[in-house]
Amino acid sequence: MLKILCIGNSFGTDCTRYLYGVARADGKEVKVVNLYIGGCSLYRHYRNMLADAAEYAYEINGFSTGLKVSISQALLMDEWDIVFTQQCSPKSGEPESYEPYATALADYIKECNPGCKFWVHQTWTFEYETPRFKLTSFTEPVSHFAAIKKNYEMMADLTLAEGIIPDGEAMYTLWERKAQYGLEKVHRDGFHADYGVGRYLLALTVWGTLTGRDVRNNTFSDFDVEVSPEQAAAAREVAYEVSQKYIALNKERAAKKD
Repeated sequence: MLKILCIGNSFGTDCTRYLYGVARADGKEVKVVNLYIGGCSLYRHYRNMLADAAEYAYEINGFSTGLKVSISQALLMDEWDIVFTQQCSPKSGEPESYEPYATALADYIKECNPGCKFWVHQTWTFEYETPRFKLTSFTEPVSHFAAIKKNYEMMADLTLAEGIIPDGEAMYTLWERKAQYGLEKVHRDGFHADYGVGRYLLALTVWGTLTGRDVRNNTFSDFDVEVSPEQAAAAREVAYEVSQKYIALNKERAAKKD
């Protein structure tokens, strides 16, 4: 069984909601846990780590349990194969917001779970004219996502991560191709993922990147809202394209690290 832990926030919930089902549809047994605090930044993760604060909602296999745990409790309750974390969306474009918190958190994760592989989860930008931009130094998605990509590359280098999980690029790509695929939306509120096709895209991209599996024939269909066969096919196509691109980029990054 593959055991995956996300130390996250609402974007962590978005990317893990269907991850268990996507893996099962691919014939793999997994355990997927997300630690959730809404809007939680790397700085707050770091402070919670130092305080051993049991403030995270414990979500397992896409569902809330009603339990609250600390980072240390979650890390020590199992032998995790993969652990990943992320910056909160308003701070993702701000390079000064990552350090020293990302490195300290990554070191702590590896200390608690020496056998785990640490990954960086790339988050995504917002739609045009989304009020969320007021929480950032950006006003539109093109420059915002360019900064996000650069910052997660920096985070991956500094933390000696296994690689980058490119959910940000997957969301950006599907959003750019909305008209081509006949999609009304990819986000549900301008920044969180749509409950159907958006969350499916994220889970497929995580799964494809972490495992190298071809997600184009994934049969998962137990969505919280209606997703048409055409929408599901669009999500699979983009997730495959982006995950394969980053598998190659992650291999290049690992070769340079060695």
